[in-house]
This record gives sequence, structure tokens and C-alpha cells, in this order.
Amino acid sequence: MRILLVLVLCACAGGAGGKAPDSSRAGDGRRATGDGKTAATGAQREAPAASRQSPVVRKTVVIVGTSLTAGLGLDPEEAYPALLQRKADSLGLHVEIVNAGLSGETSAGALRRMDWLLRGPADVVIIETGANDGLRGLDVDSTRANLRAIVGKVKAARPAARILLAQMEAPPNLGAKYTSAFHAMYQDVAKETSTEVMPFLLAGVAGIASLNQPDGMHPNEKGEQIVANNVWAALEPVLKQLDATPTAG
Repeated sequence: MRILLVLVLCACAGGAGGKAPDSSRAGDGRRATGDGKTAATGAQREAPAASRQSPVVRKTVVIVGTSLTAGLGLDPEEAYPALLQRKADSLGLHVEIVNAGLSGETSAGALRRMDWLLRGPADVVIIETGANDGLRGLDVDSTRANLRAIVGKVKAARPAARILLAQMEAPPNLGAKYTSAFHAMYQDVAKETSTEVMPFLLAGVAGIASLNQPDGMHPNEKGEQIVANNVWAALEPVLKQLDATPTAG
């Protein structure tokens, strides 16, 4: 499986350092000819037409997320970003899926990482954050401001990039008022920033014991398949549109 994993940390801690994510992958490929006299051969053969074609350039999808993206408790190849890569590869799409998930990260932590993450290429940015804010009952207005700022950083650094904001939900034990405000927050940010919002990341998985690990919060292998399908439903049409377009700057 050919996929670059960035910042897959299983400890519930925030922060990052080092180099920006690299979108290169194993096996990724990156002459003009003419006739002319040479001392050795007297004539230079014309290269085959295939060698003069433009090289295939992969588009880069960066998934900024929490432990749900990092694949906490699973082998990296079982996490949904790796499953998305396999789906893209099976369709012959020239796409690089970068897993930028960090366990335990809040929206504030994601915001602090954005400048670093955006130093690498990004044609599509999926933003999966806020779940840990909800688990901790953090102020919805503060989380909303962080989401807006994250989207703003992407638009500033990669103006041509497509942005997908993953809908997340707060646990019901925090009360109907909080969970309702938390849910609406993603829709509000999407409208304010002209960003596409995806359905709930864990739709069909959350609360189902057979699809989650013993902690009841993180999907198991079967659950990851459903999460991958949830994301793919929104991502596939975007990738098909981008596959024939120039790479974002």
C-alpha cells in the first residue's frame, strides 16, 4: 500500500514539530529530442513520443484530524485515510492521501498546526476537528472561531484548494442545548466561509458496539470501512473533477 502517513501519534497529546508533510510516495513518477550532429554518432535519434508527454502529477489530499483520522488503536493501513487511498488507486485517480491526524487534538491545536501543515502541497483539505472540543464541553463559540480561522488559513495559503469540513457531533450527555449548538456550528461555518460540509464522519458507526473498539469511541476495522465510505461519498466527485485539472499552487 502506497500512502504517506503524517503525524500519526497514538498518545492523547497535541503539538507537532519537524518538517512539513511530504506528499511523495513509493513508486511515484515524476525530453525533448531533436536531430543534430554528435562527435560519436553523427546523428541523434528522436526519442519516442511517450517520452515527450507531460509527467503525471498527483493531487494531494491533506486530512487534518484527530485520533479518528490518525487511526488510534489500529494499524495505519486500517485507518480510513488508507482505505480512501485504496479506493482512489482502484479508480486510477492520481491522488495522494496524507493522513495528518493527531490524537487528542482540539480545534485550537489544529489551528496552531495549520501553518506548518500548509507548507506542503494541498489540492484538497479535509478538516476533521472539534470532536475533542465536544467531549470536553468546550465553548461552542470558541470552537466556531477556531474552525473559521482554520478555513481562513487554508484559503490564504492554498486559494485554489477545495475544502471539506467534516460534520462532528457532541455527546448527548452534555444536554440538548449544547449538542444542538455544536451541530449547527459546522453548518454555520460552512455558510460563512463558502466551504463544503460533509455529513457526520461517524454516521452509521457511532454508538454501535460491534463497529467500535472497546473504548466505545474509536471505530474498529469494520467501522473504519463505513467511515471511509462516508468520506468517499463527498470526496470522490471532488477528486474526479481535480484529476484532469492543474495542481493547486
